[in-house]
Amino acid sequence: MPNHCGFICAISGNAGFKYTYICRLILRMIAMKEIQMVDLRSQYEKIKPEIDEAIAEVLQSSAFINGPAVKKFENELAAYVGCKQVVACANGTDALQIACMALGLKPGDEVITTNFTFVSTAEVLCLLGLKPVLTDIDALTFNIDVQDIEKKITPKTKAIIPVHLYGQCADMESIMQLAKQHNLFVIEDTAQAIGADFKFSNGSVKKAGAIGHIGTTSFFPSKNLGCYGDGGAIFTNDDAIAYELRSIVNHGQKVRYEYEMIGVNSRLDTIQAAILGEKLPHLDDYATARNKAADYYDKAFAGIKQIKTPFRAANSTHVFHQYTLTLNGVDRDKLKETLAAQGIPAMIYYPKPLHAHPAYKDLNRKDSEFPVAVDLSKRVLSLPMHTELDEEQLEHITKSILDFVNKL
Repeated sequence: MPNHCGFICAISGNAGFKYTYICRLILRMIAMKEIQMVDLRSQYEKIKPEIDEAIAEVLQSSAFINGPAVKKFENELAAYVGCKQVVACANGTDALQIACMALGLKPGDEVITTNFTFVSTAEVLCLLGLKPVLTDIDALTFNIDVQDIEKKITPKTKAIIPVHLYGQCADMESIMQLAKQHNLFVIEDTAQAIGADFKFSNGSVKKAGAIGHIGTTSFFPSKNLGCYGDGGAIFTNDDAIAYELRSIVNHGQKVRYEYEMIGVNSRLDTIQAAILGEKLPHLDDYATARNKAADYYDKAFAGIKQIKTPFRAANSTHVFHQYTLTLNGVDRDKLKETLAAQGIPAMIYYPKPLHAHPAYKDLNRKDSEFPVAVDLSKRVLSLPMHTELDEEQLEHITKSILDFVNKL
């Protein structure tokens, strides 16, 4: 390939510089490791011996359901998060549904949540006959707008579900104050922010998921703490709630073959628990690696008026599940297409708010009620973000974006 490039450049005359640039770009892309939104393979290879041994132990024991690794992981995760009990389950969506069931929410009860998030948050409410009451979001953090929460509390409101979007906590101090004032439950959806710290005004610090009455998370493979299949967990500091949670995940049993309530079948299998048990000690290091990549992006895009980098709130650390730009005067689709042509994936989380989807038309909500969410859904773009990004990849990503923007 180098010889061919040299030959082309030699015969190209005045176009030599252009061809040289193209040749160098091609060579660089060939030599560089493929850029992925999430590089799970490279992450696995770094801890391959530990993961393989953990899986082998489960296979050897043949305790595939509720094996020792499940309880061990629950205890270790509870210690990490700083809550009294963790109940593992099959996935993050189940975790939200089971949390609502354990709190005794009834059909027709209103639950306030954000309009700008993954669908599962509202989905489980509808499946249980609850009424999602959607709010707008904070323009800086992308998280639920606390002032809008307060406006939408009614006598039918029973709970609030804040989603810690993209990797940093919603304003949990204000949310918990509102909840106490109006006697509401709080269920934290911390699927994107596990490991993040929330700092209260009195100086105390709590982990995401350990602040509300119940916290939930997902272990989907791309999450900051992800397994190699599906998985989820529920956190609580209330022993009575934990008792209900454990019954619900196991068909509503409190005593074997005695069913006091309607439950579900939602278990974290032992192999996934063993994998998560090996990855949990690395979670803080993973957050450090993600922050290092985020710092590189921040520096590269500093002062570029067409690009707004993620805001980092003073009351929360950021674990950068996603690194999401807000574009100003930039054709997002064209930029995404241009990046893809250069081997750079980018994603839109989320292309439209929940109320705009056909499945939720019965909520009868209008764009004008959610000006921030509607606006940002048209301008956000998430860049590759994971623990294995190297400087060469980051340079290629940022240079490609800046080249595009500088031509505007």
